[in-house]
Amino acid sequence: MMSMSIPYELTGRTHQKARSRNALIAAARQLLSEGMTPTVERTADRAAISRTTAFRYFPNQRALLVATYPNIAEPSLLGPAAPDDPMARLEAVTAEFTRQVLDYEPELRAQLHLSLEPGPGQPDGLPLRQGRGIGWIEEALSPLRKVIPQRELYRLVLAIRATLGIEALVWLIDVAGVSREEAIDIMRSSARTLLRYAMADAVAAPDRPLKAEICPIVRSATLIKTSQFTYPSTPVTDET
Repeated sequence: MMSMSIPYELTGRTHQKARSRNALIAAARQLLSEGMTPTVERTADRAAISRTTAFRYFPNQRALLVATYPNIAEPSLLGPAAPDDPMARLEAVTAEFTRQVLDYEPELRAQLHLSLEPGPGQPDGLPLRQGRGIGWIEEALSPLRKVIPQRELYRLVLAIRATLGIEALVWLIDVAGVSREEAIDIMRSSARTLLRYAMADAVAAPDRPLKAEICPIVRSATLIKTSQFTYPSTPVTDET
């Protein structure tokens, strides 16, 4: 019979081991916030835990970095009184989504780095690839299920997700050279623009039902203002 390996922290004095493991993760996150990539040895020193003990929890740097991924388990980013308007729903989701990206930027950068390196279980085994963001955006756009075909709606969800994650933030800050504040503004503006034009296309399509239901939504979204920029769009008329 094949024996199964039990994680070290699940044997013996589990409460004390859980505290030690959490201390190592906290130390690794602190090192990340200081701009350093934590090794198991450096993390053990920061947590005042012996290196031998640290390796029992995290046999390598990769395992340690995976563990630093923030535990963002919310099934929804919309409150109990979520609006029906897709644009308002998306605004609520992108505001919270981008806040989390900024709050956990060092940890998310570490996960992104791991996702670009060869290793076991790549890339689906990484927490970064669990698709939480896709689910949040799908929920935000759920009122459009009656008016946009499923495949097109899912492509829209993926396009919006591509504008919002750590990948977009890293490119805007590190490559484009914009500030974090402007990067978030651009990310959220891109999401709005994608939705706005998708709804306009839904109205313009001659074979789409419920045009009367979409027109007020599109018309209300033709001019979206942010704290710094104004993003006009092509007006939509009843004759469209």
